[in-house]
Amino acid sequence: MALNSFITKEGLEMGRAQVSQAEASGLEPIADMNPILLKPSGNHKSQVIVRGKVVGNMSSVEYHDYKLQLMDVLKETFNELNSKYDITVMEGAGSCAEINLKARDISNMGMAQIADSPVIIVGDIDRGGVFASLAGTMLLLNEEERKIVEKFKKDNTLSLIHISEP
Repeated sequence: MALNSFITKEGLEMGRAQVSQAEASGLEPIADMNPILLKPSGNHKSQVIVRGKVVGNMSSVEYHDYKLQLMDVLKETFNELNSKYDITVMEGAGSCAEINLKARDISNMGMAQIADSPVIIVGDIDRGGVFASLAGTMLLLNEEERKIVEKFKKDNTLSLIHISEP
């Protein structure tokens, strides 16, 4: 989710944070590095951009219903990037243990499952309560999700999920 975006050489739109990450890696930014971009437009509405192209404006309820249709797009995009680069790093959004959103999660554990990727859960000790936050997160994950976190010890691809206090 980003209010400000960047236009790639191909004329496609992506978030500026992903552009910065690409540039920090010495890579040319491409829209598939940010396959789904939500640009808030107010009153629980966002412009939805998929693979750099505007799909339309949706309320949060409409997007919540629509996002499961994006699973094939995410899998295809991930597979293309993963075959192109030596290391693929995914960054989640929000918490991986938001039980109210888990059934339709495509940003955190849902994406890790789509990509068959292990997960590292990261916390920020400067914000306080990090140990309780990490322990609580692990307690809220189901057994399959906990195995994905454990899988990191055995694999080369990983997802980064940042947990921070508001």
